[in-house]
Amino acid sequence: MREALAEGARAVETGDVPVGALVIGADGTILGRGRNRREADRDPTAHAEILALRAAAAEVGTWRLDDASLIVTLEPCPMCAGALVLARIRRLVYGAIDPKGGAVGSLWDLVRDRRLNHRPEVVAGVLADECASMLSDFFTAHRPPA
Repeated sequence: MREALAEGARAVETGDVPVGALVIGADGTILGRGRNRREADRDPTAHAEILALRAAAAEVGTWRLDDASLIVTLEPCPMCAGALVLARIRRLVYGAIDPKGGAVGSLWDLVRDRRLNHRPEVVAGVLADECASMLSDFFTAHRPPA
């Protein structure tokens, strides 16, 4: 999670919300990294998780990441939750909850929906305070003064 936090911190350089993600192989190697790049790339799909999944799939040469874990600083949104299910990620580890858009228990629970053909293990709240602080510091600095 500390590596994902470092990725998230780099997102601030481009004015993006500081969310970072890693895809880790079964042997512990980093297969893919991502950080939010929606502002930098002017791309609504450039979330940290999507970019990390794309990098990992390119690294291993297949879209099936069934022995891998996705580590991300913020609870995934519906798009990212759907993508990690489709990529067959074995384990999702996330830090801060997202009460406004989370799809892993906060607003929805897409990854554990029994109607889907794949349900990853979920580990929530890893370094949650640090992950949440990075986000709240960013939004405090970017909100107009009251």
